[in-house]
Amino acid sequence: MELGRLEYLQALVTEFQATESAGTAAAAAPQPRAELLRAHRLFSVAEAKEQVLANLANFAYDPRNYEHLRQLQVLDLFLDMLSERSDTLVEFAIGGLCNLCLDKTNKDYILEANGVEPIINCLSSANEETVMSAVTTLMYLTTPQSRQQTTALPVVECMLRFSLSASRRLSNLATVFLEDYCTPLQVEEARSLSKHTALGIPLPRD
Repeated sequence: MELGRLEYLQALVTEFQATESAGTAAAAAPQPRAELLRAHRLFSVAEAKEQVLANLANFAYDPRNYEHLRQLQVLDLFLDMLSERSDTLVEFAIGGLCNLCLDKTNKDYILEANGVEPIINCLSSANEETVMSAVTTLMYLTTPQSRQQTTALPVVECMLRFSLSASRRLSNLATVFLEDYCTPLQVEEARSLSKHTALGIPLPRD
């Protein structure tokens, strides 16, 4: 049973790597004669990547898969995808990390891989699901050692603005972050600074 689970996850990772290679080949297709075919291939490859990454993110829900996903370096894959231009790929990647970092071993790996910074960058996404997952992931990654980074001043100031969001889900989550993960001094400092300057994390678009 467990061997079958690992083999299936390995097949997903291999499929994702194959779509990456196919995308590179399609992007290099000669022009202009192959332009239409090139565009079709790129669209198909993008869809395939999204589907495979969504499947991997779904498997990250199950703690029984954690060891296999680490073995297959899926945490690194998710972290790499946070810098993709595709909003959908970023959404699935941060969703997968959000699921995985409930586990202490995974949490430690993400922190040691300098994963906090790209996760913070997701706070400026126009995709609310991505932002929600990023906020939740920062909560899970907060430890006495990482708190200085996960609750840095720009993050706290961003949460203050999120707490005023028209989205009830985002507003409530940001309020929990401010109340449970930040000190009153941090909140006051961010509130004071936000009156005089705009920090580096813009609000997501509605």
